[in-house]
Parts: sequence; C-alpha cells; structure tokens
Amino acid sequence: MSKIFARFLKDESGATAIEYGLIAALISVALIAGATTLGNSISTTFSGLAGKLDSATNKGATGTGTGTGG
Repeated sequence: MSKIFARFLKDESGATAIEYGLIAALISVALIAGATTLGNSISTTFSGLAGKLDSATNKGATGTGTGTGG
C-alpha cells in the first residue's frame, strides 16, 4: 500500500496536464483580446470609408445630374 502511495506522490503527469491547460487558457485570452482590438480597428476604418462613400454619393446625386430633359 505504501508503494502505491509513494508512486502516486511521484507521478507528475497530472501537474503537467494542468500546466499545459493554463498555458492554453492564457494563449486563448491573448488571442481573444487581440481579435477584439483588431475587430474594433477594422470596424472604425470601414465606418469611415462608408461615410466618405455616402458623402461622395450624395454630392453626385444633388449635382447638375445627367438628366435626359429637353
């Protein structure tokens, strides 16, 4: 019985698995934070482009136009 208990105390495979799990969790948190920051930046960029396109479209629509009047 004491040999089984001594072997159990020397076994470090569980501790190694926990360490790998913690490393994977930290990497996941870093990836999520990076993706969120990048997503916000891309969203801001596209919003700016959409505003410029709307502005350019509205200028063209209220200009002299290319009507076919006679």
